[in-house]
Amino acid sequence: MVLATNSDSEEHLHSTFASRYVRAVVPRFTMPNNSMPKDAAYQVISDELMLDGNPRLNLASFVTTWMEPECDKLIQESVNKNYVDMDEYPVTTELQNRCVNMIANLFHAPMGEEEAAIGCGTVGSSEAIMLAGLAFKRKWQQRRRAQGLPTDNPNIVTGANVQVCWEKFARYFEVELKEVKLSEGYYVMDPAKAVEMVDENTICVAAILGSTLTGEFEDVKLLNDLLAEKNAETGWDVAIHVDAASGGFIAPFLYPDLEWDFRLPWVKSINVSGHKYGLVYAGVGWIVWRTKDDLPEDLVFHINYLGADQPTFTLNFSKGSSQIIAQYYQFIRLGFE
Repeated sequence: MVLATNSDSEEHLHSTFASRYVRAVVPRFTMPNNSMPKDAAYQVISDELMLDGNPRLNLASFVTTWMEPECDKLIQESVNKNYVDMDEYPVTTELQNRCVNMIANLFHAPMGEEEAAIGCGTVGSSEAIMLAGLAFKRKWQQRRRAQGLPTDNPNIVTGANVQVCWEKFARYFEVELKEVKLSEGYYVMDPAKAVEMVDENTICVAAILGSTLTGEFEDVKLLNDLLAEKNAETGWDVAIHVDAASGGFIAPFLYPDLEWDFRLPWVKSINVSGHKYGLVYAGVGWIVWRTKDDLPEDLVFHINYLGADQPTFTLNFSKGSSQIIAQYYQFIRLGFE
């Protein structure tokens, strides 16, 4: 979210190339008193947007800025569909479910042939990480309450190289963030140091597959093995979340033998960004869980005021369907090859 502030620049916008219907300046921070023709409104906005950068030249924000014209057409045709209205748009819901299952299979989730994957589409990896963190926190609380232990001081262990969304999760949902410091020449989380920081209040350890700083993969397998030893010694159940926002759509294709995903028993959830190497415009991410047991049922809401019973686990409600459809297009268009 960008916080809007009044700048010191002129109070009104001057439109040089707008249509002849625009006879007065357009207020910047108040709504105009009168309406204007649609072509004039378009021209005013289009002219001002010319001062934006060219998305095709934007290599700094880690998102897709070009898609094939056929996919652009699908996006335009579905831009007015509300993703959350499953009864009204059942095919869109089906496409989302297919995407979740494709991703879960790509990440080696332990599913039977007829078993559906557990996951959902999100606005991006930030929302996906919030949902994963909430699931870990709730599971930890349930275990502690069952043991008659306090639940007022949860923490999460990450490397100091994590993206800001992890800091947001910790601050917004009152979880202590324990960061493993980086060292000269080693710019990702050290698994041994991470496991040393784990205690009875740790809800999970977050590993990064594709650091924002360098693109480097953290050693998830070593983290899994060390954590398994510590859990066996202590009787704890501290698990791993893999933030694969950048690497989730890279590793399965370029490094298929690398063990970082659900092949490792302590990896319980994985997020991946559709709008990075999923090759979709900004606005889509994915979260998948290892099994149904890893997503506490009391975090899933069931609503019926849009029709039949609909389960939902998101931080927002209404949103567009176009990015979900675009992701499905890329999956079937490109395939695994």
